[in-house]
Amino acid sequence: MLLTRILAAGTLAGLAVTGYAAAEARAYTLRRVDLPVLPEGSEPIRVLHLSDIHMTPGQRKKQLWLRSLADLKPDLVINTGDNLSHRESVPVVLSSLGGLLDVPGAYVFGSNDYFEPTPRNPFKYLLPDDGKRFVDQPQLPWSDLRAGFDRAGWLNLTNRPGALSVNGTSISFVGVDDPHLGYDDLPAVAGPAPLASDVRLAVAHAPYLRVLDQFAQDGWDAIIAGHTHGGQVCLPFHGALATNCDLESARAKGLHRHPADSSPGDPGSAWLHVSAGLGTSPYVRLRVACRPEATLLRLVPRTGSS
Repeated sequence: MLLTRILAAGTLAGLAVTGYAAAEARAYTLRRVDLPVLPEGSEPIRVLHLSDIHMTPGQRKKQLWLRSLADLKPDLVINTGDNLSHRESVPVVLSSLGGLLDVPGAYVFGSNDYFEPTPRNPFKYLLPDDGKRFVDQPQLPWSDLRAGFDRAGWLNLTNRPGALSVNGTSISFVGVDDPHLGYDDLPAVAGPAPLASDVRLAVAHAPYLRVLDQFAQDGWDAIIAGHTHGGQVCLPFHGALATNCDLESARAKGLHRHPADSSPGDPGSAWLHVSAGLGTSPYVRLRVACRPEATLLRLVPRTGSS
């Protein structure tokens, strides 16, 4: 009888946690962060950072929430990849972005833009990276997504630099293809960040340390990334259990420094913003203590910022 009660209690607890995790995965949240990278006296620039949308055609709530972000009227959009989770998602993603495609933007892709997702053991996410990449799966129509972004005038930062003027502020960019797949070509983008620009932003899907190290050493003011899902499964008062890359879990999401022990003004250091992203695997739509998010980054002057 006691064993039966214990098993029943365990089952109920498991169902409760699963129900909470399923609800958490649909609790879309907007974060607001100040990023002090502009010259003194500059007007703030509002940057919407989107990552890891992992869209399928049936995710109506996510589509509506994404479409509503155009009401924020950002000055710039940065998309750090993993937009797709279904081969019919390209028109859905473009439609959901809606008015955001009329805003200046920059983008890179992640592994889930290139290859169809596969059912996997969700607990493997919490284990050390085994180096296995599922590049033998059918390709998704990523070139159609690229064409849609390019038609909107967004900068393609796939192993290349770029530049934009936003509200009179000159911004230099550099980006790499997905480091998780080893597609990053760091030699192609190596070299000092342009000193003549007002602000210098580096973009990558997955925040692997080799990429962060080079961008920081090259003098980029800030690095914008995603991929980690913020850990996706987190513990209260502890945070992420894993990052799905070699970045330590303490920096799985939010604004930090790189290297972690550096301070603003240190040579060879940069700000690092990692988005926890908006999606999950389409097969296991669960998050624990880590709501799906987009971030409104407010670029502000280096002095007098919060």
